[in-house]
Amino acid sequence: MSPRTVNWAASRTRRNGEPEVEGLRERKKRLMRQQLSDTATEMFVERGFDAVRVAEIAEACGVSEKTVFNYFPTKESLILDHPDAALTALRSDLAEPGVSPVEATLRILAEERAAVLSWLAEQDDPAEAVTKSRRFGLLIATTPALRAHRLEMTEQLVVVAAEALAERAGTTPDDPEPRVLATALVALWQIQFRSMAKHLDVTRTAEEVEDLVSADVGRAAGLVEAGLAALPEFAGEV
Repeated sequence: MSPRTVNWAASRTRRNGEPEVEGLRERKKRLMRQQLSDTATEMFVERGFDAVRVAEIAEACGVSEKTVFNYFPTKESLILDHPDAALTALRSDLAEPGVSPVEATLRILAEERAAVLSWLAEQDDPAEAVTKSRRFGLLIATTPALRAHRLEMTEQLVVVAAEALAERAGTTPDDPEPRVLATALVALWQIQFRSMAKHLDVTRTAEEVEDLVSADVGRAAGLVEAGLAALPEFAGEV
């Protein structure tokens, strides 16, 4: 699940607990990027991904088609864009001394979960918000180009995670151990996505959904943690 209008960047904080400081220029760029993605997603969900041209999205936002591509390199990235934040988080959190790779990944997932559930809680019509989220998921699942793009982004996450883990352990990303561990950690995103889709319901509060999804992700993470015990070089201090 990845509803639009969620400000993924806002969920990240500095290591000292202070929020990231955003300048005026950065804020304008973020808001434009958000507007383009929100508008594109609404149009894609309403009419279908293949039926909407990028030029139509640009016109709806009052910008040129070139401007759209300045923010998003492909049409697919207009709707599947938040892994940029996940890539940055993986690079930094997996390199943090004294924090296990599983713990670091769970922290990132918890932040993303909080952003989604906060967005849902802010909506005037919870039922409509849940319906939109489900339609979004269905669009991704039934559009070949978007499925392929999601797989490509998953591979990017695995590569970044493997690089961070290899540097941490003093090995290389091409070795089997960092690659296998990175693949397992990134798979937790799919577990969370599916769990959100399963448990998100207008009859449940945000707190109830959080508890259910957190439990599912935690069970999967426990399996990864058990496997990590056989690879102590990736779990200890760096």
